[in-house]
This record gives sequence, structure tokens and C-alpha cells, in this order.
Amino acid sequence: MPNIKSAKKRVKVIEKKTLRNNMIKSGYKSAVKKFEEALANGKIDEAKVLLSEATKKIDQACTKGVIVKNTAARKKSNLSKKLNAAMA
Repeated sequence: MPNIKSAKKRVKVIEKKTLRNNMIKSGYKSAVKKFEEALANGKIDEAKVLLSEATKKIDQACTKGVIVKNTAARKKSNLSKKLNAAMA
């Protein structure tokens, strides 16, 4: 445990930021999971809508600094590849 006042504050700030990051990360993972479930069930029209939602959540996570720009691009690309493969 920290003894210095500023170190105690940093611990509190880090805990808050960790909770925020986990919430954002959980949100985009849930969106991706919903999209993949729709694809698995063969609901292509629903998957198209869920793809845009998942893309939005991934972009938000990227903007907030939870995931890196290239990671976000890779995830979005993989999702769109899955949708295109299912449509073909």
C-alpha cells in the first residue's frame, strides 16, 4: 500500500480507469458476440445491422484508448470478412 498522498490518489485514479476500460471492452466484445451468433444462426439481415453496431463499439473503444488503432482495424476487417463469406 502506498504511503504518500499522491501515490494513494494514483491508486484511486487507476482503479477508476480500469473499471471504465473494462466496461468499454466488455461492450465491444458483447457486440461482436451478438454479431457472430446471428451469423451462426444464418440471420444475414440481422447480422448486417449488428455489424454496424459492433463496428461502432470497436471505434469507440479505439477512440477511448482501450484498444490500438491497428487492432480495431483488424477486428473490423475480420468481422466484415465473416459477413461476406456468409453471404457468398
